Amino acid sequence: ILIFLLFSFKANAQLHLLFMGDSLSEGYGVSREKAFPNIIKQQLESNELGFKVKVTNGSVSGSTSANAPSRLKWFLKSKPDVLVLALGANDGLRGIDVDSSSKNLADTIALAKKNNIRIVLTGMLIPPNYGEDYRNKFSSMYEKLKVKYDLDFIPFLLEGVAGIKEYNQADGIHPNVEGHEVLARNVMKVLKPILVAENDKRKGTK
Repeated sequence: ILIFLLFSFKANAQLHLLFMGDSLSEGYGVSREKAFPNIIKQQLESNELGFKVKVTNGSVSGSTSANAPSRLKWFLKSKPDVLVLALGANDGLRGIDVDSSSKNLADTIALAKKNNIRIVLTGMLIPPNYGEDYRNKFSSMYEKLKVKYDLDFIPFLLEGVAGIKEYNQADGIHPNVEGHEVLARNVMKVLKPILVAENDKRKGTK
């Protein structure tokens, strides 16, 4: 009876999805309900998909990779199953040393893996005025982390949004409501198969 109850609990337990990012995922300039993490929550809980999911948006505007390991430590008590790690944009815009940013992200990834959390890493690009050398080092940082830690990967979070006026706010940097819809699609392409597999695993199916 105990084994049956434990199996039933596991099969019906919520999947916990944690977003750790900056203003892009916090939803700067739009209501938090319109930010792409909440759009994803709504899509996952829709009749079509029907996931039991808890979504925590642990994103903070202006944040860099520097406090990512300590932030994840704080969130560990809530036992996330999947981490969408969307940090580094502010590192690039501030011209922070790429090796330093890479170490911060690597420490965060290692901590997540140690706690059996599956990671989706989102890549970022920075504007041309930062110089080709720095831009190349910055963008390749994500690819190297993806390969080293065998991560699920979104090469460019802002694909289909960056530089497109109708998808951005007046500052030309932060997505508007329509832009967040595109970001949600970008993330869901990678996230949905992961959650389907995890959900099936919890139900004891292949």
